[in-house]
Amino acid sequence: MSGLVICTALRVERRAVRRGLPSSARDVRVVRTGLGPRRAARAAARLPEHAALAVTGFGGALDLGLRPGDVLVATEVRFGERVIRCASVRPIAERLTLAGLDPRTGPLFTSPRLVTGGERLRLAAAGVRAVDMETGPLAEVAIGRPFVAVRVIVDTPAMPLLRPGTVRRVRTARSRLRRVTPVLVAWAGTTAEAMS
Repeated sequence: MSGLVICTALRVERRAVRRGLPSSARDVRVVRTGLGPRRAARAAARLPEHAALAVTGFGGALDLGLRPGDVLVATEVRFGERVIRCASVRPIAERLTLAGLDPRTGPLFTSPRLVTGGERLRLAAAGVRAVDMETGPLAEVAIGRPFVAVRVIVDTPAMPLLRPGTVRRVRTARSRLRRVTPVLVAWAGTTAEAMS
């Protein structure tokens, strides 16, 4: 059994996570799920046995208070009609703060497609702070186990994904993701100790 499994969707995210792993992190598996909820669901069904699960990578802000490079810790994951609460928000947010990452917290929505225009406004009005395309199916299989979802913001309503400046924002997010990784590892270690 692996101590911690960290799931990312994209190769660039997986590389950033692997580069951020401390040399002492021998019991950590990094799994690339692929883009979108269908691929994430297939990956969720094949995850190795694990004590804790973290989903991380890039996300899109819906909240006007979030900027590119901000780190969001999900308080809950909304996926279809489900709302999956995240119990480890406070400990992971405290650790991210100690690492100098100034995390934000709030609901995360998993969408089957890129969210734009009116849908962004509707979700923001419902209190959702950010959106991704993979966390929901992974959160479903984590119920009853330690789980966190941490997203680094790449695009915002004012700075859409497919616009000039995206490459620079991805570089910033990739750097932040490397700094998030050792925090996830430390959280999982503390969680395992508390459960033993």
